[in-house]
Amino acid sequence: MDKTILAAENLCKNFGGVTAIVEVSFELKEGELLGVIGPNGSGKTTLVNLLTGFVKPDLGRVIYRGSEITGKAPYRIAELGIVRTFQMVKPFYQLPAFKNLVIPLYSPRVKKLRGGGYGDRDDVAIDLLEDVGFERDSFVPYKIASSLPHGYLKRLELARCLALRPDLLILDELFSGMSMSEVASTLPIIERLNSEGLSIIMVEHRLKELFRIANRVMVLNFGAKIADGSPRDVMENDAVKAAYLGSEEEEDA
Repeated sequence: MDKTILAAENLCKNFGGVTAIVEVSFELKEGELLGVIGPNGSGKTTLVNLLTGFVKPDLGRVIYRGSEITGKAPYRIAELGIVRTFQMVKPFYQLPAFKNLVIPLYSPRVKKLRGGGYGDRDDVAIDLLEDVGFERDSFVPYKIASSLPHGYLKRLELARCLALRPDLLILDELFSGMSMSEVASTLPIIERLNSEGLSIIMVEHRLKELFRIANRVMVLNFGAKIADGSPRDVMENDAVKAAYLGSEEEEDA
């Protein structure tokens, strides 16, 4: 993990009079799993949107594999290999679960990587769903997406990303709304993907689970980076404690 796959340089973003991101810089090494944490409203999702082209920065640059991608359209960034999930899942609700994956399997990126062929896309879609925890021999992969429980919809969102064969996967609160058992069964999937070489940025509120698998953690507060290091070092940082728990001065006020 010594080669940089992604770098953010002094990213800034304001929405009207509200500052969302303030001069955030960081690097992600190839094969690294970076956790991004912070209190509500700290700018985590805005940062994800800046990295993936859904929001353009006011200042700063995003560099991917040595080339600037700042301001590129989201689909162009996805074609380069950066794929993301969303906090609010938005599948094709009226399609069966596996058919949600057939659509990204027709993308230019997949066509290029597969040399123009991919075999039976329905079979590949079922394989991908099995990889994220769908029971292959059950009827679940064939259910209409609107009938699936929330935990399955979250894993369907993950499978749709994997269908694009990303080099960098950004997970925006994947565990949100999942039960403890669903999180426990999903963690090994994320670990496996990372062990296979997939670079991952994981925005997450469930810190205990995140810290089990993250190589490194970056903390945002009021749009600024206040800490970056190992999970242990980050949680011992006074600025991080103050952001999550409040400072002694605030408690005495």
